[in-house]
Amino acid sequence: MVRWEGNARGRLEQAALDLFAEQGYDRTTVAQIAQRANLTERSFYRWFRDKREVLFGGDELEERFVAAIEAAEEGTDPLTMLMAAFKTAPEVIRPRDFLRKRGEVVAANPPLRERELIKLAALSQALTAALEKRGCDAQTARLATDAGMAILRLASERWMADENADHARLLADCATDLLAVLKPARRSRTDTVSERT
Repeated sequence: MVRWEGNARGRLEQAALDLFAEQGYDRTTVAQIAQRANLTERSFYRWFRDKREVLFGGDELEERFVAAIEAAEEGTDPLTMLMAAFKTAPEVIRPRDFLRKRGEVVAANPPLRERELIKLAALSQALTAALEKRGCDAQTARLATDAGMAILRLASERWMADENADHARLLADCATDLLAVLKPARRSRTDTVSERT
């Protein structure tokens, strides 16, 4: 019997996440995920290479961010380009409940935590490369990306914790928070230079 495949990918993601949360990642099989989603294993492998990719598959976010950097107006500074790119995240990210449960599953499994770090590193590399293509030197692109990723991480944590939070507003607030932390460091460096002369 052919099983209904409407929104197959979303159903497989949700089924996998529910099973990972209920019985653990290691004890969940592809067959169980497909059965829970009312699909076949063949349908599963049409979307994902393995069960890990249910949590990490897809490059929609990276593609969206890179496209936004490429579309930024000439002369825009790198951090502003990144902030504009990050504002597009709500268009492609999963609902808060899904992301919270996903975070719990990843946190409970060391190999998944490692995979999460690899995915974040790949995103950082893609953003740095996109900034370099826009004319930033390598060091500036790297520093801007590192700062931007810190802002994005904190904004995402705050967004998941508050059902009524506005993602764009949180990005702006977190950017302000980061700049406030960096200001004393700038004074300290200037003071150090003055003392040497």
